[in-house]
Amino acid sequence: MSAMALFPPRPSQSPSVQPSQDRQVPPISQDDLQRCRQLADRIRTRFSRTLVGQENLREALILTLVASGHILIESVPGLAKTTAAQTLATSVSGSFKRIQCTPDLMPSDLVGTQVYDFSTQRFSTQLGPIHANFVLLDEINRSNAKTQSAMLEAMAEGATTIGGERIALPRPFMVIATQNPIEEEGTYNLPEAQMDRFMLKAVMTYPDADQETRMLQMLTSRGTDMPGKDDRDALTIADVDFLRRKARQVHVAQPIMRYAVDLAATSRGAGSRPIQGLAEQVRLGASPRASIALVRIGQARALLTGRDYVIPEDLKDWAHSVLRHRILLTFEAQADGVSSDDVIDQIVDTVPVP
Repeated sequence: MSAMALFPPRPSQSPSVQPSQDRQVPPISQDDLQRCRQLADRIRTRFSRTLVGQENLREALILTLVASGHILIESVPGLAKTTAAQTLATSVSGSFKRIQCTPDLMPSDLVGTQVYDFSTQRFSTQLGPIHANFVLLDEINRSNAKTQSAMLEAMAEGATTIGGERIALPRPFMVIATQNPIEEEGTYNLPEAQMDRFMLKAVMTYPDADQETRMLQMLTSRGTDMPGKDDRDALTIADVDFLRRKARQVHVAQPIMRYAVDLAATSRGAGSRPIQGLAEQVRLGASPRASIALVRIGQARALLTGRDYVIPEDLKDWAHSVLRHRILLTFEAQADGVSSDDVIDQIVDTVPVP
């Protein structure tokens, strides 16, 4: 198949968002773009063997992986949050650990501890399960504040501290956290600083009748509720590193950067077109880390779409996932039934697209 067949002509863009001649990084070759799309399609194929529907969640997981971020998945019980996370982790031939968060989980259970060896009369360091390429933190909001602080250090700095010794986490390192929004007993709300460390927050919805029927057909045909071990077409660590390096090479024009900044600033009551009365609904808007996440997700989206430059739709389509956990509503807005997605709808409709 020719390159022209794989990559259709680029859509017409205004000159301000097309790749400029003075870009600081070299353009990505068509062969590399094709390889990136093939690698992403291999992950999608594995999802098709374990999960029915949930295309938005699948794409959110893949984009977060390519953009070098962490993701938070929220849904009611029974919607295959854990299955989706395990599918992504097992799509790559790296190490994977699953941690079931509980109120009595301590930081040492997560990062590791020092154990005294009587035979050598020395302390030895035993690494905890967070020292893996992919870490699934199941029901993260059940862990206590001390444990969440250890998680924050790992997510923010890519390292842990055990007995005063700083230990780097393996590369790549990605946290896939899940939480249940309806349970209150034995849960601890995540602090704003930790929520801000998640690049995306994906919200799962119930499948429709056809999807649920297909799910039952899949379960009965394979004879087990849990997918078996499948090493076919698994990506290597080198493949993930290649995707991440190429994503950083995707060109981002100045108008696109200003668009990302405008989206985040508007949530804070600023921006080029401030929304009247937004302060009555939002008590804390998105931080500059949101604009960084928008650009990184835009680069990953462009790469997997076959482009070496970002267009406004790459940011606009994922604005809700990037912003929804970074916007804190006032008590009045919550009482009126306003959600963060409603506020983001206003922001996306108001901010002018370059």
